[in-house]
Amino acid sequence: MVEELPTALEQKSVECSVERKKSLRARYSYGIIFLLTNLSAWFIRDYGQKVFPQLQYLESCGIEGRDCFHTMGVLRVSLGCFIFFLLMFLTTFKTSKLDEASSEWHSRWWKLKFILLIVSLTVPFFFPSDFIHFYGELARVGAGIFLVLQLISVIQFITWWNNYWMPDEKRKPSCFLGLFMSTLFYIASMSGIVLMYSLYAPRTSCSLNIFFITWTAILLVVMMAMSLHSKVNRGLLSSGIMASYIVFLCWSAIRSEPATENCNAQKQEKSNADWITVLSFLIAICAIVMATFSTGIDSQSFQFRKDEVQEEDDIPYKYGFFHMIFSLGAMYFAMLFISWNLDSSARKWSIDIGWASTWVKIVNEWLAATIYLWKLIFPVVRQTKVMDHEDTTQQIHNSALP
Repeated sequence: MVEELPTALEQKSVECSVERKKSLRARYSYGIIFLLTNLSAWFIRDYGQKVFPQLQYLESCGIEGRDCFHTMGVLRVSLGCFIFFLLMFLTTFKTSKLDEASSEWHSRWWKLKFILLIVSLTVPFFFPSDFIHFYGELARVGAGIFLVLQLISVIQFITWWNNYWMPDEKRKPSCFLGLFMSTLFYIASMSGIVLMYSLYAPRTSCSLNIFFITWTAILLVVMMAMSLHSKVNRGLLSSGIMASYIVFLCWSAIRSEPATENCNAQKQEKSNADWITVLSFLIAICAIVMATFSTGIDSQSFQFRKDEVQEEDDIPYKYGFFHMIFSLGAMYFAMLFISWNLDSSARKWSIDIGWASTWVKIVNEWLAATIYLWKLIFPVVRQTKVMDHEDTTQQIHNSALP
């Protein structure tokens, strides 16, 4: 009996290891599903009317099938993707152990899930246009929530990276590398500011671009000063990475402006997509998938308790959170494909172009800087409140003494 116990434990350990590997591999399968859905939405938007003329006979698609292609087509595919991952969320969000049936559903049964995916993508094409338009309004909110969660995940990663390369007497090479990387990030950020001024603000009449770039430069200086403040003292690495990130967001926002000859280095592109446009489009789709994937597997950044001990038979990541992020990501990619505009159709091979897209990215940049600055000053504010409370308690205690 005593000899059988270690054998049973070893067998359970092996089974948990196998299930864990299946669970980790399943993430990439869901990522591929999400990528294929993105490509399907693009195809329906740009070429659906030529390739699927049969859809015009559906009553829900309206006159000549207009409500099933272009913007409405993207929203229908997005809704199908949202339904699929919402169902996965509802069936897995309570999962905690690898031996549960819901864990097996998450990691296996791919044939059944493929059928579920096809049904989820097909059903929205039978929904009335008013409902799809309502979903589009809802998708704006969902995409906004996705952006906030993505920002938190990015800032948590930057904080982790900064802590990893914190100056330590026992790790002098790491300290030197951290200093070198922070310098590199700040040089890249400042170079980006100068480059944006030269490309997107060539004359004083480009007041909006000048405002965007100048405000980004001010945020960069504020973050650097705050990080070096004696009470904060967080070093330059995290603020340098964050500075590069907000410079990138500013550049991306300005690039999303409709091309004009006055204030944008982008000239009006030809109607036929050249290879640069196609490559940029494909990179953008991959970026959407990677952003969704990286946020989905980062459930630890959103846990209230950081001291939970991971047991051998615990799931390696939160399945419910993973699928929830992908369902919000479905709303997010819809907004990018239609440039956050429900009333007009985007140009072929374009993604996230228009004034609505520009302002969404600019607000995203400001929100990122605000969250980062709050994370810097919050420990100081909390410590001050604790010290004030202790002083008040001590004074009351002293006054009560005879």
